[in-house]
Amino acid sequence: MHILFICTANIIRSFMAETVLREKLRRTGRQDITVSSAALIDMKGAAADPIAARIALENGFDGTGHRSRLLTGEAVSGADWIVVMEKRHKDLIVRDYPEGESKIRLLKSYVRGYNEADGDIRDPRGMSVYHYRLCFSEIYLAVEAMLGAF
Repeated sequence: MHILFICTANIIRSFMAETVLREKLRRTGRQDITVSSAALIDMKGAAADPIAARIALENGFDGTGHRSRLLTGEAVSGADWIVVMEKRHKDLIVRDYPEGESKIRLLKSYVRGYNEADGDIRDPRGMSVYHYRLCFSEIYLAVEAMLGAF
């Protein structure tokens, strides 16, 4: 099984989700699941946002060496699940890759008590460290819940 996380730039949210899930799978010895992430805009291989990388590392998740990747049709076809941070991400992917629609899931939808009205994990870019920590917490809890789905 291959899980592909998607966000706008692949330097904060999908980067953190990929890093957390990859490490959790490693810690539990799961080798039947692979993980990657990609962006909806071309960041030309940008490194992870330094604040996001620091918060991930402070929580035991090392994303050193991450580089943003642009979503491609090949990535869509190679994924079993495409997990997005916002509903609008799903809409944009379906517009460009309609064949991937059945694979797309909203990350926060895995959390018990999920409320569609508050289903997006907001981008903290340009906000305070508090907002980055809040974003990481939401991602961490959703990834934990997702682990129960496979």
